[in-house]
Amino acid sequence: MLDNDFSPVVEADKAHVWHHLFQHKALESRDPRIIVEGKGLSVWDQNGREFLDAVSGGVWTVNVGYGRESIADAVREQLVKMNYFAGAAGSVPGALFAEKLISKMPGMSRVYYTNSGSEANEKAFKMVRQIAHKRFGGKKHKILFRERDYHGTTIAALSAGGQPERNAQYGPFAPGFVEVPHCLEYRAQWDLTGEAYGQRAADAIEEVILREGPDTVGALCLEPVTAGGGVITPPPGYWERVQEICRKYDVLLHIDEVVCGVGRTGTWFGYQNYGIEPDFVTMAKGVASGYAAIACCVTSERVFDLFKTDASDPLDHFRDISTFGGCTAGPAAAIENMRIIEDEGLLDNTLAMGARLLDNLNALSEKHAAVGDVRGKGLFCGVELVADRSDRTPLDEKTVAAVVAECDRNGVIIGMTNRSLPGLNNTLCLSPALTVSAEQIDRISDTIDAALTTVLG
Repeated sequence: MLDNDFSPVVEADKAHVWHHLFQHKALESRDPRIIVEGKGLSVWDQNGREFLDAVSGGVWTVNVGYGRESIADAVREQLVKMNYFAGAAGSVPGALFAEKLISKMPGMSRVYYTNSGSEANEKAFKMVRQIAHKRFGGKKHKILFRERDYHGTTIAALSAGGQPERNAQYGPFAPGFVEVPHCLEYRAQWDLTGEAYGQRAADAIEEVILREGPDTVGALCLEPVTAGGGVITPPPGYWERVQEICRKYDVLLHIDEVVCGVGRTGTWFGYQNYGIEPDFVTMAKGVASGYAAIACCVTSERVFDLFKTDASDPLDHFRDISTFGGCTAGPAAAIENMRIIEDEGLLDNTLAMGARLLDNLNALSEKHAAVGDVRGKGLFCGVELVADRSDRTPLDEKTVAAVVAECDRNGVIIGMTNRSLPGLNNTLCLSPALTVSAEQIDRISDTIDAALTTVLG
């Protein structure tokens, strides 16, 4: 790569590309980073610098790693045969991937293809609203979401967003979305611990349902493990009680697996760690590991049947379209992505390497007073940094960002909560590809160790 002149690309980027989540004022004095190539867990920028990517493409996406020729070959073979037809008709890879996906999701039965995770969640929201009109005269339309959870960037998805800084300046939001409390015991809202805390956090959802009126609440939308809100794993007793509450009040349970899905937690889906029986499961990022755009809203047959009760009624079916849900590249890539995970034993590797990563991170707490809490599931881990461990005062966002930058200077890309929660953007985020090795896990934690020493002493 060093023999290539990337200056035209850099200039074109600076002049015309509007980057995501980025303050472009910085590019008045420096060049943007262009990621040119990837292989395994390594990526190279336009200057030839190699980085170990510990966040799978920056946003928890490239589950099977970079440079998978078999996925690229599967996509090309499909595209030259049949690239696209609107989702009112079927496609060969669409049918085959749906069958394969459902085989991993007992109790679920139908796959609705969409463009992105945000849109997959919107489809579920629309289904809930239509069900409310079909069965309850429109009254049971409210959708509950959890503080700290994130469900996408559209106005409706932000309406269900529990991260105030992400929502700031984008209102007014869609009506009928109601927040419930988070379940992070480290930032406890009740003087309880363990299973008692988990059950109390779930009971808080019931309190909101009773306050709003059970006859007005149609669905509850939750991440199985909260991602951008701080990598929050649920306390014991939480999910069992949540399921019980949903059944008690006939509230549909919508699980957002956009981050946790397709192996990230060591099971095919994050909710499968907790014995949940959802009505909707939405997914995107890891479905095809970023090799093609694909997202899915998966439902139970019970939900599907509600949209075919009266063929004579022109409003009875789900009157929705997702233009690029008709692309065949996504399911073609997803089939091969799933084969790789199965054939290479990546779920088992995720469990083993996730345990090693958590052990390494917990060891850092013995060395660095700034490590307040370590949490995670599989290869989805977080380290909450604090200024004072005794009272859990969060480390300020700029200092946390300095730790991330120091890791970057040493060739390891990690993430952090940012522009999400005022005063609580203090969690380092880690989600390496499911192919990660023990040596790479140790390099990630060693680099964080060195960065904490450099930044905080």
